[in-house]
Amino acid sequence: MFANKVKKVAAIHDLSGMGRVSLTVVIPILSSMGFQVCPLPTAILSNHTQYPDFTFLDLTDEMPRIIAEWKRLEVEFDAIYTGYLGSPRQIQIVSDFIRDFRRKDSLTVIDPVLGDNGKLYSNFNESMVVEMQHLVTHADVITPNLTELFYLLDRPYKESNTDQELKEYLRCLSDKGPEVVIITSVPVLDEPHKTSVYAYNRTGNRYWKITCPYLPAHYPGTGDTFTSVITGALLQGDSLPIALDRATQFILQGIRATFGYEYDNREGILLEKVLHNLDMPIQSSSYELI
Repeated sequence: MFANKVKKVAAIHDLSGMGRVSLTVVIPILSSMGFQVCPLPTAILSNHTQYPDFTFLDLTDEMPRIIAEWKRLEVEFDAIYTGYLGSPRQIQIVSDFIRDFRRKDSLTVIDPVLGDNGKLYSNFNESMVVEMQHLVTHADVITPNLTELFYLLDRPYKESNTDQELKEYLRCLSDKGPEVVIITSVPVLDEPHKTSVYAYNRTGNRYWKITCPYLPAHYPGTGDTFTSVITGALLQGDSLPIALDRATQFILQGIRATFGYEYDNREGILLEKVLHNLDMPIQSSSYELI
């Protein structure tokens, strides 16, 4: 009668004091969707790294101590969700965490943050790619962008891809372990004002695609926002296409709510103005089966 029925999510991300990214996005979104977020911080920053200066406290050595305490408490998680990881050592810690805490009925979501625009992030090297290739084999769901997709597959980056090519990439990545693969930030051929999300679910062997308008503004944290909504939607029992719809519509709502303000884009989208939309039913479906 008194059991805690709220599902717990272990969220393994960094924490930035300024800028809506990582844990400052993950916690409000998943809490708004009805889940208890248990953060395992990988680092603490004064502000995220797209500002010119920032302080950085590496918590790699603290992570095993936190994990050991959780083991003593016999904590059980309904989902494990990882984002930006700063070093091969952190990836190894997360791999061990998944092995120790994963249950038969839990959900493991990995956002394999490695790079963008065809290149690795400046502080990453090939050893990060190798470790991430290993980590994603433990996931149920992964959400790479187009750049990360090619690094995970060990293939040269290619900006223009047909639906058939993207379906092959999705299947190849799923063959490595994840049941669901979602590719974000896919340019639409001959339509520069649009962007697409592609997804594959090995159960049922189905491929999905959502195309949405590309708004001319960059806001850090939209990838974290997208994967957080996907995680919450799947945890609450949504189908994959409905989860995709919910996440893409929420991102668009957030960008549109922010776009009209004279505002420092580095702070991220104005989540506070759209969080209540997570409780609303999907207004219209935009997914297609390919």
